[in-house]
Amino acid sequence: MSETEYVVLVDDDGQPIGTAPKSTVHGTDTALHLAFSCHVVNDAGQVLVSRRALGKKTWPGVWTNSFCGHPQPGEAIVDAVHRRAAFELGITIDDVELALPDFRYRAIDASGIVEYEICPVYTAFTAVEPRPHPDEVVDTRWVDPLDLASSLIATPWAFSPWLVLQAEQLPLLAHQIDSLRAP
Repeated sequence: MSETEYVVLVDDDGQPIGTAPKSTVHGTDTALHLAFSCHVVNDAGQVLVSRRALGKKTWPGVWTNSFCGHPQPGEAIVDAVHRRAAFELGITIDDVELALPDFRYRAIDASGIVEYEICPVYTAFTAVEPRPHPDEVVDTRWVDPLDLASSLIATPWAFSPWLVLQAEQLPLLAHQIDSLRAP
């Protein structure tokens, strides 16, 4: 038995204005909705990046941050972060911190599908090796933040647009990007 997953629709100020089935929201005219992103770090200070499953509706097969998701109506975002870490990557996370509370973006993938989200960005820690859910993630890698920053600068097209935009602002990566761009 499958349960319908819903997203929270929001106005320009981020205030909830309704809900919609997730399956109906992402299209060529996507309504602004609430989401989140999370960047997970391990004991060695490496950042976990994941490659989106090839069956994903938007940006299939693209490398991105550790995981993303949508809080369910009435669900606290931090609870949704823990839920998606377990579901997408089979990991438990600790030290969950809000890093970019006001992040939002709109992007259109090659098929014309639009992502339009108010998307607070979190960082977290894990000591667990990921066991990705194959419908969500096809591959994962632990990478040094400087190496990730270098790749984001050299080949931004190989990554999700939200990761590229978040990296510019996220303390975990922004310093490395600035140092690589310095003359």
